[in-house]
Amino acid sequence: MTQETEATAAASGSRATERFRENKQFAADTSKERVNRLASRLVKAINDTVLEEKVTYDEYNAFKAWLIQVGEDGEWPLFLDVWVEHSVEQVANEHRHGSKGSIEGPYYVPNSPQLQSPATLPMREDEAGTPLLFQGRVTNVDGEPLAGAHVEIWHADDLGFYSQYAPGLPEWNLRGTVIADADGWFEIHTMQPAPYQIPTDGACGKLIAAAGWHAWRPAHLHLKVSAPGYELLTSQLYFKGDAHVGDDIASAVKPELILDPTPRADGTGKEVTYNFALDPVE
Repeated sequence: MTQETEATAAASGSRATERFRENKQFAADTSKERVNRLASRLVKAINDTVLEEKVTYDEYNAFKAWLIQVGEDGEWPLFLDVWVEHSVEQVANEHRHGSKGSIEGPYYVPNSPQLQSPATLPMREDEAGTPLLFQGRVTNVDGEPLAGAHVEIWHADDLGFYSQYAPGLPEWNLRGTVIADADGWFEIHTMQPAPYQIPTDGACGKLIAAAGWHAWRPAHLHLKVSAPGYELLTSQLYFKGDAHVGDDIASAVKPELILDPTPRADGTGKEVTYNFALDPVE
């Protein structure tokens, strides 16, 4: 057993909660009328479920205990990002004409090392997995290249673990911000990530077991693509043939986001090309 496989839900959950508090802005300017509308609908939906499903006190108390454990395990970012964020993302990006977005998830870390294209992501000398060349071009929606665009990328390793969320991994393992060239072109050398189960030894895992669900996410690359004057695109890219592209627990897969890598001519792993089109800031 490697050190990273000793990662726990509580440890990664606490780290995700800490990161959220450090890096996210809260909608402090939301009006009382808006808060009232949203909170009232949410409370009504819960109460409607109780009345329609004839929820018992035993079930109610089990639910209350579970909510307490979610907080104690620091798993609110995990719970919300897995089961709710895909709907928020759909609303946030429904106006886009360029590339499709997807969820950010709970394991993003800002300020990753900047690398000029062509680039190799930071990784261990003996990093396991299949080498992957991920390349493409960043343009606007009219197809004009965006020189110097930033392609921020992070993903799990061959065992399904993320650096800074599992013990024993180098700080920036498989994380980087790659700067495209004058033609908007980028080349990123990395390792193809593995599918993984979200943490199951905490409160979210208890819900999954109690409901008879599976905990799998298909293998994916996380990306944030940006250029001055254009909207930031947050997305995930998946891999054709993965067993869970059709039943992702996070409901984040879209047909437009599925990659189909091919063997490299020199026999050193696989390669795939994917282009990003960014919408202008309005």
